[in-house]
Amino acid sequence: MAKDLETIRNIGICAHIDAGKTTVTERILYFAGRTYKIGEVHDGTAVMDYLEEEQQRGITITSAATTLHWRDHTINLIDTPGHVDFTIEVERSLRVLDGAVAVFCAVGGVEAQSETVWRQADRYHVPRLCFVNKMDRLGADFEMVVAQIASRLNGRPVCLQIPMGAGDDFRGEIDLIRQKAYFYDPAEVATTLRVEDIPAEYADEAELARHEMIEKAVECDDALMETYLAEEPLTEEQIIAALRAGTLSGKMHPVLCGSALKHMGVQALLDKVVTLLPSPLDVPPVAGHESLTSDKELIRHADPDEPFSALVFKITSDTHGDLNFLRVYSGTLKAGTRVLNSTQDRKENISRLWEMHAKQRLTRDEARAGDIVAVVGLRGALTGDTLCDTRHPIVLEKLDLPDPVISMSIEPRTNADKQAMVDALNILRREDPSFQYSHHEETGQTVISGMGELHLEIVKNKIVRDLGLEVRVGKPRVSYKETILGSAEAEGRFIRQTGGRGQYGVVTLRVESHHPAEGEPTILFEDLTKGGVIPKQYIPAVAEGVRDAATSGPLAGYPMQNIKVTLLDGKDHPVDSSEIAFHQAGVLAFNQAVEQANPVFLEPIMRLSISTPEEYLGAITGDISARRGVVKANEPRGKYRVVTAEAPLAELFGYSTQLRSLSQGRAGGTMEPLMYAPAPAHVADQILRYV
Repeated sequence: MAKDLETIRNIGICAHIDAGKTTVTERILYFAGRTYKIGEVHDGTAVMDYLEEEQQRGITITSAATTLHWRDHTINLIDTPGHVDFTIEVERSLRVLDGAVAVFCAVGGVEAQSETVWRQADRYHVPRLCFVNKMDRLGADFEMVVAQIASRLNGRPVCLQIPMGAGDDFRGEIDLIRQKAYFYDPAEVATTLRVEDIPAEYADEAELARHEMIEKAVECDDALMETYLAEEPLTEEQIIAALRAGTLSGKMHPVLCGSALKHMGVQALLDKVVTLLPSPLDVPPVAGHESLTSDKELIRHADPDEPFSALVFKITSDTHGDLNFLRVYSGTLKAGTRVLNSTQDRKENISRLWEMHAKQRLTRDEARAGDIVAVVGLRGALTGDTLCDTRHPIVLEKLDLPDPVISMSIEPRTNADKQAMVDALNILRREDPSFQYSHHEETGQTVISGMGELHLEIVKNKIVRDLGLEVRVGKPRVSYKETILGSAEAEGRFIRQTGGRGQYGVVTLRVESHHPAEGEPTILFEDLTKGGVIPKQYIPAVAEGVRDAATSGPLAGYPMQNIKVTLLDGKDHPVDSSEIAFHQAGVLAFNQAVEQANPVFLEPIMRLSISTPEEYLGAITGDISARRGVVKANEPRGKYRVVTAEAPLAELFGYSTQLRSLSQGRAGGTMEPLMYAPAPAHVADQILRYV
């Protein structure tokens, strides 16, 4: 069974928008014999971009899964979006994958979303290969991209190939391990690969690059280092073993190159996926807890004979019920099995199992440790839920979900469609955890929130086209937050005396500004009481009261964040005290304290990355300044300038249209959420005016 697991590769293809991820995936499917006709993104025929919206726009919106075979290995592959509005798709894919292929454009290099994807892979300790795509494009620069992987991403690139030529002169790659040159026959759409000796004009460059590769490889293997220092020859198998050890440990990121559009370099990439990226046996066992409230840690190994455990990482709505995508970490799951959703503490039935190929499905009788499958039958599962053996419960770590930065109102055309719209929004929220909606009782408005204008536009299109509802939407609005700049203390007293048992809870809190580290809660609660002034069983109720109060700030009711709350003192009553009383006392004390601690609005700041011809640089940087933006970097890249800037989201609505206008359509750019920062006084006044 271990042999079967050794031949499984769970990988994702991820990158910046327009780096060529889906094109790489389509070529992989073709060469692996999974498809017999190559789909093209620009024609709207890509297998993995199967949604109508994806085909119309030529972008990936939702991650698509498929299974293929290459050199006696099974590869479960997920093609992820590049647009920052759909970053949750990348996040949840990397959470369940063992390895990844990071695709870079040979002209654009490391771009804004490349950095976001790389950080996500770092967070989940995902080993990765780098594929420098579009080497056939004018301005392609392989060495520049490799240097940027090191400088901008803090990566450890190790070149396993070097290109022969670039742009129109790109002829193929030199494999530094085999010391062979790979040529392609353009007349056969480059599907014919010829392996020949290295041409004389590349011999010196290849020798130097091979020497550098071996030096970095032997650093990961002490025994091999001794062989190398003794100047003994190294075999191909020894070099590959050292490169694999370095890749799995994250000490190196092997770099390959090619042109997916012209089919160049894809077979070599597949070879390196099976030889260098991890199997389920190569990654650490998954850890979890016995229950949501338990501190007892449990471990599950990638073993079909261990108790079953799996994570729901994606849900898509279907006419016959939700389709739940699972990564099976341990044990075996059979169709018709009853499982425990340990996150929600409810039992569910798995009626059918599917192996997915984009939108196509193949029936499976069972899924084993290491598999990625889709199941039907779960009724209430949400993204991030754990499924496990009913007799051996475990709760795995949940996904990190980003906060929405933009919102807009939505209403049905007719009152009769109100409930249908709520049902549609619930379906979309189940599918996409980065999408949220809320109903305001005072105004009667329903407000939807997401990661960007494109995100909300696609949500609206899904409701109209896929679910058949006519809706009206308001203008996009910024999702502000609130925080404090100072510190203050306050006492909260919740004392109620009626006939019989009353309510008694008194707490003293201090609130202060706080900058949480990654993974730390944005509202940090600390108990510094001494001598049992508040019985221990009531402390969690105070903390819960604080968190509940923080969902609505004192200025305009926006959620609060970046606050440290310290419980200093309190009083209880031997008869009248209760969890409810201390919960309410915590709410009162928090509300009073934050009002005295200089509360301010926080506005989302976006990071812009703009590529523009030199002649439009002045107009574009001037426009950024007029939008309260700050230019952080301005560097040449070929005939273009790449501007990196930071600007408030409130000033960036419709920016892509303005950017095209300023550059006669020749500049392009992306933006992604960077942070929340205090809003200036005049912006705060505007916010209050519209509340």
